[in-house]
Amino acid sequence: MTANVHPAPQPFSKADYKTLSLAALGGALEIYDFIIFVFFALTLSQLFFPPDMPEWLRLLQSFGIFVTGYLARPLGGILMAHFADRLGRKKVFSLSILMMALPCLLIGIMPTYAQIGYWAPLVLLVLRILQGAAVGGEVPSAWVFV
Repeated sequence: MTANVHPAPQPFSKADYKTLSLAALGGALEIYDFIIFVFFALTLSQLFFPPDMPEWLRLLQSFGIFVTGYLARPLGGILMAHFADRLGRKKVFSLSILMMALPCLLIGIMPTYAQIGYWAPLVLLVLRILQGAAVGGEVPSAWVFV
């Protein structure tokens, strides 16, 4: 009979804690940016969709745009994994955080339906797709990076 000998686990170093903390913070902020859309769905539906449209339909379309972010996640994961293999995980991890923050800023300063008409929901849709791709690429990159 043979005994299975396992090496003793090594304690985390200060650099390990720093890497783990930064990856967790980046992931938490990215998920926060992604989810905050739901809390403002009613306000966004009033700003980015035609005012003569029934309120329930505007809200439904706002949630539909939210869902497109989730649908873009697998595509983001595939694309980010490809570039992470070529360019390095750290660069792609930073890129995914930027890809999340920039659309969030643009949604905040974007003109409304009253200013640019039907371009407002279309631009909102594109920005949510970018955010979804960012989340889809960030989570696997963070797991591998840590």
